[in-house]
Amino acid sequence: MDKDLRAVTVEHMKKAVEHLSHELSTIRTGRASASLLDTIKVNYYGTPTPLNHVANISVPDSKTIMIQPFQQNLIGDVEKAIQASDLGLTPNSDGHVIRLPIPQLTEERRKDILKLVKKLGEDTKVAIRNIRRDAIEKMRVMKKDSKITEDDLHRGEKEAQEITDKHITEVDQVIAVKEKEVMTV
Repeated sequence: MDKDLRAVTVEHMKKAVEHLSHELSTIRTGRASASLLDTIKVNYYGTPTPLNHVANISVPDSKTIMIQPFQQNLIGDVEKAIQASDLGLTPNSDGHVIRLPIPQLTEERRKDILKLVKKLGEDTKVAIRNIRRDAIEKMRVMKKDSKITEDDLHRGEKEAQEITDKHITEVDQVIAVKEKEVMTV
């Protein structure tokens, strides 16, 4: 496998694993985390704006997220955005600060979350395998155009498989960490 193709393949696989990590960080596990709110957009003067661009978000303890909008007139919009999200959280406001208590997850909800985590992991593995397939296809075209030899093609296929195995192992590790986090009461 030539250096350019190898670099592109590794970069795409790395991005797939990073995307999985980001997706998993937005999944609620029963512990407070500011990243739970990453997907929430607030109506800020008619424009959907990420919550962390219009408010300070902090985690004072493992069961509470605290949101302090930069402008007091945004409190109502922030509350509406949180209630409209699919997080299942109920904001409590005192007029200056919004507190989000994070309830314990039920066993059934934990199992649903685990299914989602595993599905995201499988989707990422499929994406990584597709990247491998594309790299091998490019090498076959290079072989057909007589740019590489049959031996180079076999070495390249083996190298592509090794890179794939390495990234799939990373996905398994990321999934295992999230599963443990979800099942921890």
